[in-house]
Amino acid sequence: MHDQDTPTGPPLSPPAGQPADPPAGPPAGQPGRPPAGSPAGPLAGFTVGVTAARRADELIALLRRRGATVVHAPALRIVPLADDVELLSATKELIGCAPDVVVATTAIGFRGWIEAADGWGLGEELLGRLRETELLARGPKVKGAIRAAGLVETWSPRSESLAEVLDRLLTAGVAGRRIALQLHGEPLPGFIEALRAGGAEVVGVPVYRWMAPEDLGPLDRLLDAVAAGGVDALSFTSAPAAASLLTRAAERGVRDQVLGALTGGSVLSACVGPVTALPLQAEGVPTVQPERFRLGPLVQLLCQELPGRARVLPVAGHRLELRGHAVLLDSELRPVPPAGMALLRALSRRPGWVVARSELLRVLPGAGRDEHAVETAMARLRVALGAPNLIQTVVKRGYRLSLDMAADTKYADT
Repeated sequence: MHDQDTPTGPPLSPPAGQPADPPAGPPAGQPGRPPAGSPAGPLAGFTVGVTAARRADELIALLRRRGATVVHAPALRIVPLADDVELLSATKELIGCAPDVVVATTAIGFRGWIEAADGWGLGEELLGRLRETELLARGPKVKGAIRAAGLVETWSPRSESLAEVLDRLLTAGVAGRRIALQLHGEPLPGFIEALRAGGAEVVGVPVYRWMAPEDLGPLDRLLDAVAAGGVDALSFTSAPAAASLLTRAAERGVRDQVLGALTGGSVLSACVGPVTALPLQAEGVPTVQPERFRLGPLVQLLCQELPGRARVLPVAGHRLELRGHAVLLDSELRPVPPAGMALLRALSRRPGWVVARSELLRVLPGAGRDEHAVETAMARLRVALGAPNLIQTVVKRGYRLSLDMAADTKYADT
């Protein structure tokens, strides 16, 4: 929670406790936003940035189904396997000199490897080699891909962790063994080094490679929104995507602003697993991760975390919950323009206290020096809320939220 601002004068009613203040969202009326008064899903009123290139449609559908406004900006693109000369070279090398062990790390990568080999006319030869080796599968999805290719895995860890795979290999001894490792674009800290230190020959199989997106426009717009507090959360499904986002921020000169938003808590960083989180954590960015490293649990985690960060206040007989670009008024979604959200947050930081027009003017985006802009934005805010009595005008002083004294304790710990 943020500290509550220190009041400068006596309140007209006692101030309530202050939960965390969610960041501003994109303008009202953005495509895909639910209409005012609609039933609210757990992510309604929140904006989530999706950085994934692979399986992005699935993740976006899950988020929108729960009410989120989604900004999709792929931070990377995947080089088609059939065009990757490095994979072709590694495949020929393994066919020519069979490995003792093959470690398959991702289902999409393993399937793509077999399909690419088929396209090069090397499919049967590769499958023949794989039948002769000890084939280790990182998890159940990889096992499914292996069996779909007509092969059978030798072993798979229950934890779906490469650390457990490494422990098995080192315990059995790797000296003099030739081990092929399917690379999957994410860092494998210490894995290859430990095998080589144990005396193994390691052959990397780059089943797909990450490169910068051909169109950097969506990513640049997402970075600007993060720096401005225009998104509530960023989702990451791969470590390279997280690293690429930070690299692009540095190239555009907004790295400090982006890191400030990510480290300061105004934008939540949600990662599908601990490996994905590594580039962010190296920069001091706090992250949240689901217990199961899957898209569904990642979305469920966001459904818990984002509403938990919203501010809830009892105002004029209503329950008012401030979300990213909207409010929930008695559980009904009310989209609010950015200027209105800026005013509402300023008032909610000191609920029940009068906030001067001059102070409110400072929080309005691009308002200049004319306090009439505050009156105009306030009128639009009241229309958006649909309940004008939520905000009281205090003549010659400013505005205040109509905090309910009797209900003050009801939402104190909400």
